[in-house]
Amino acid sequence: MANRFSGVIFDMDGLMLDTEKLLTRFWCEAAAFYGFYMTKQHVLGIRSLAAKYAEPHLKGIFGESFDYRAVRAKRIELMNAYIENNGIEKKQGLDELLESLSERGIKLAVATATDRSRTQMYLEKAGVIGYFDKLITGDMIQNGKPDPDIYITAAKQLGLACGECIALEDSPNGIRSAYDAGCKPIMIPDLSQPDENTKALLYGCFSSLSELCRQLDVLL
Repeated sequence: MANRFSGVIFDMDGLMLDTEKLLTRFWCEAAAFYGFYMTKQHVLGIRSLAAKYAEPHLKGIFGESFDYRAVRAKRIELMNAYIENNGIEKKQGLDELLESLSERGIKLAVATATDRSRTQMYLEKAGVIGYFDKLITGDMIQNGKPDPDIYITAAKQLGLACGECIALEDSPNGIRSAYDAGCKPIMIPDLSQPDENTKALLYGCFSSLSELCRQLDVLL
């Protein structure tokens, strides 16, 4: 029997890789380096958010003196140094899920706000880059998440319509992006659970990639 869906598009940070906790830690440390007190809640507000939206959001909190580009560059420096020394942690069930989808002939893509060089580095370190047919990264897209462009581009590069694709996300901004593109969004919550607005957009919600993998026969 043919699958109902032909493609699965993966977010990266917080979905495949346990990096959202690192992003939170190093955003806060980078902001502190420049004299700003950033909290976990501030960082949650910019998860998967394109820079053109994240910058005014943070300036609205910390004022015009908040140098977004400098703080972001410091965050990247700190996080890259940590990963170089400590490696990168995969989310539970990732390998099993990728193997199961590949065996079923499902086309796979990544749609992440992270730039291409770091995306490739992270996925290579995690040993999963070979599973993906396409990588769509933040520096390839004019309008990043929560706009739908990155998912539209990912589906097109897979040779599929958005409606033929499931999108896997951990953040509300990513869910909105996938939903508005016409994909079927499934949330695997990481640092926070979906609120009522996000729940209304979901095709499904699972506690882990392992749980999702056990439900593939039903979903696909």
